[in-house]
Amino acid sequence: MNAKQRSLLEIHLAVFLFGLSGLFGKILALPAMIIVLGRAFFASAFLFILLLYLKKTIKLEQQKDYAFMLLIGMLLAIHWSTFFLSIQMSTVAIGLLTFSTFPLFVTFIEPCFFKEKILVSDIVTVIITFLGVILVIPEFEVGNHLTQGVLWGITSGFTYALLSILNRKYVKKYSSTVVAFYGQFNAAIILIPFLFLQKPVFQPNDILLLLILGFVFTGISHSLFIKGLRNIKTQTAGVISCLEPLYGIIFAAFLLGEIPTLREIAGGSVILGTVLYSTVKFSQYNRQ
Repeated sequence: MNAKQRSLLEIHLAVFLFGLSGLFGKILALPAMIIVLGRAFFASAFLFILLLYLKKTIKLEQQKDYAFMLLIGMLLAIHWSTFFLSIQMSTVAIGLLTFSTFPLFVTFIEPCFFKEKILVSDIVTVIITFLGVILVIPEFEVGNHLTQGVLWGITSGFTYALLSILNRKYVKKYSSTVVAFYGQFNAAIILIPFLFLQKPVFQPNDILLLLILGFVFTGISHSLFIKGLRNIKTQTAGVISCLEPLYGIIFAAFLLGEIPTLREIAGGSVILGTVLYSTVKFSQYNRQ
């Protein structure tokens, strides 16, 4: 197996693990914020050990960078909390599909940060995507749990778009592993008060599941994804990432008995189709 094939395998394995992480929102009978606290704590511990092993410094160059890393941690805490809330309020399928709208938010937010053009085709893509979201919602009522799940999922996608843009800014200055460590660590610090506010009752296997979620489905998966990008184009990685909801939905059907409805399949196909188109077009535009 050559370097490119190995990197391709790493990207696929990382995306597979990303897709399955959503199932923990159903498996763990804990509040979403507590799940994220455990995930971020164990993931930051893994990344800290990895940085020590790689002999990389975690010291930042400027004081203001610590403030930005705190902002990244806050956005990460909100993103994951709303993601798991979406899954708990609705289904794994709805949570993953509505979160997948994040590239469309990037389309409109990114030009504000990097002074890039918004194309008419991008606006059309966003409209079609939200038509897909409407298909996923059986009936729009704020009191409906599925509707709430969709709204939380869209919020998760929006905050992840902001997070991606900030990461793009700082990944040029620091290694991806350092940025990821600060994001996870700060997210854990920010969420500690919820331990005292929500006073969760942990079952014997909850800590083990949170450790697996943090180490395997967060720390290792993100490390694999970053490592795979060394020999794989960002466009290819983006296309492979579109498989994330598919993996999650398939395993939710087999392990949790959550069979997606025809509306969810139709809406999901529209969302993933437009996201895939947007990913490929963005890569082609950047090569020009």
